[in-house]
Amino acid sequence: MINSWRLAVGTLTALRWRPPTAVDRDVAGRAMLLAPLAVAPLGLLVGLVCWGGRELELAPWAVAFVAVGALALGSRALHLDGLSDVADGLTASYDRDRSLEVMKGGTAGPAGAAALVLVLGIQAASLAAVISAPRGPVVAGLLVCCSRAILSVTCARGVPAARLDGLAVTYAGTVPRTTTLLTWLVVALLCCGVLDWAGWPWWHGIVVAGAGLAVGAALTYRCVRRFGGVTGDVFGAAIEVTLAAMLFAAT
Repeated sequence: MINSWRLAVGTLTALRWRPPTAVDRDVAGRAMLLAPLAVAPLGLLVGLVCWGGRELELAPWAVAFVAVGALALGSRALHLDGLSDVADGLTASYDRDRSLEVMKGGTAGPAGAAALVLVLGIQAASLAAVISAPRGPVVAGLLVCCSRAILSVTCARGVPAARLDGLAVTYAGTVPRTTTLLTWLVVALLCCGVLDWAGWPWWHGIVVAGAGLAVGAALTYRCVRRFGGVTGDVFGAAIEVTLAAMLFAAT
């Protein structure tokens, strides 16, 4: 379990952490399930930025952009790179090999740049609204952590890797489907409990969790159809769109 924890923290955050002594598919699968807990420092960071900005009565939009920027730095912007690459790959052509080649290139094309603007814009605009709500900073930090649960979908059994090499080979298909369902049930219950504590309607938590799961799963399904499976870029893209969907639903 300690290797899975180290792998999750080292992969999903910019925190300095001792690397795992061994990595296999079992370790990788558990790491994906630990993802929401592993990014708790990033959720705390976003919550503190939002709380500090609100207490200082700063402009909510400006605070939201700072929080989104801090989150990107906290994850080394790897998820944003994945979002850009996936958008370029999906729009490059209908040829699988050509799309994968474009994604591996690493440069951001028009579709990638547009995806970054749209998704980050939705995140920031939604976060600005959440900040102003009762206990909004706590909700914001919670959703940052919960959005990482989408990795249990991208790595679920039956979801293949698009390439024979690369990051996804180790992670793809490592999470049992029943565990994926249980993970999102816990996410929904947690969202309901925290939102109820924050003075929001408790059922709003179901809407928030459902929106994140639906959007993240839809992107994963589309990528499997187009690329023949998932890649490390798909993991990052799924995280970013899931967070955007959950924040938007929270408004």
